[in-house]
Amino acid sequence: MFEKILIANRGEIALRVIRACREMGIKSVAVHSTADADAMHVRMADESVCIGPAPSTDSYLNKAAIISACEITGAQAVHPGYGFLSENASFAQALEDHGITFIGPKAEHIRIMGDKITAKETAKELGIPVVPGSDGGVADFETAIGVAEGIGFPVIIKATAGGGGRGMKVARNAAELEVAFRTARSEAKAAFGNDEVYIEKYLQKPRHIEIQVFGDGKGRAVHLGERDCSLQRRHQKVFEEAPGPCITQAMRDRIGGICADAVAKIGYIGAGTIEFLYEDGEFYFIEMNTRLQVEHPVTEYIFGVDLVREQIRVAAGMDMSFGQQDLEINGHAIEVRINAERLPNFAPCPGKVRVFHAPGGLGVRMDSALYGGYSIPPYYDSLIGKLIVHGRDRPEALARLKRALSELIIDGIETSVPLFHMLLAEPDIQNGEYNIHWLEKWLEQQFS
Repeated sequence: MFEKILIANRGEIALRVIRACREMGIKSVAVHSTADADAMHVRMADESVCIGPAPSTDSYLNKAAIISACEITGAQAVHPGYGFLSENASFAQALEDHGITFIGPKAEHIRIMGDKITAKETAKELGIPVVPGSDGGVADFETAIGVAEGIGFPVIIKATAGGGGRGMKVARNAAELEVAFRTARSEAKAAFGNDEVYIEKYLQKPRHIEIQVFGDGKGRAVHLGERDCSLQRRHQKVFEEAPGPCITQAMRDRIGGICADAVAKIGYIGAGTIEFLYEDGEFYFIEMNTRLQVEHPVTEYIFGVDLVREQIRVAAGMDMSFGQQDLEINGHAIEVRINAERLPNFAPCPGKVRVFHAPGGLGVRMDSALYGGYSIPPYYDSLIGKLIVHGRDRPEALARLKRALSELIIDGIETSVPLFHMLLAEPDIQNGEYNIHWLEKWLEQQFS
């Protein structure tokens, strides 16, 4: 087992990893930018190293600085959290070249799944159902119109190197396709330095269902059910729950088994998530995230496992501490993402937190790096906390979420908390009857 792990991240996920390390008797090293000198993850770690100025390109994305921090502190492994370098194949390879363990998948698996077209082709080869679409990138409009007419409108154009909704456009007919194709390529070039796009069938009212998988790198893998992440704004998740309200045990066993078998075949190691669009009883592969997800706590709640601890164990060469037969769903869990944002336009709202009080009680978990007097820097993502609740069933989880939100106090800045108070009053949310378009339509009705 490792004696010391460096966490190449910040905020609540860095704290999450530090806590797992502490329970396992492993020393932790925090890295931070100059803007994060007073951050909670720096205070909680056993050691800390400043790796650069405030911009993430000069600090949390600075591979050389992070590797140097490992060498200075004697850290034997790096946990990347999520975001930043968590899905950067060259970083994983560089660590390996320096004799440092990357707590995550092999660089080749990150590389394969990081390219949307290669990932889709790989998924198809592994028996994972995929959305009908182009075979690879689409270079010109003439090819695009041929593909679109072949699979039928509406279609969606996506950047092969994309994410977060950038380089993604919907076309409902040939006239819209020309504009959407040109715009998607332009956005992709600006955001990712790569204007290659591909085309897929655009599903009308799908849900976003993702399957949590875990492999030991030795040809064994399991699935830990699904999460429903359909409540999204601009392709960003805001509300996640497990198990999915619309998924039966038979569906879970079928798609979960397909996913577990697929990652076992390639010798995948650690946590991964295979994301699908789900409509009319069918699952369609979107992408695979080769890292821990923001919403992993809902899975931990219903299965009673520590995914970060398990990541560390298998990275150290140990076997998984559970098999598929050990994984049984217990109750229902929901997570809401608390952002430092001002409604209704969701503008970032950094600033000084005067008072912070986390809710508590049975079945309530608050993952946050906030504290009273902390100044949220303007340089990073607006996510400042995750409120997770667990109940014996979905109604109890919803009631517990409502209660926990009423206890949460974040004074001094504006947050997205009012959004969740409003959502919990909606019959569709109470009944679990929503899809990936529901939230944006509802927001338009509420704030137009």
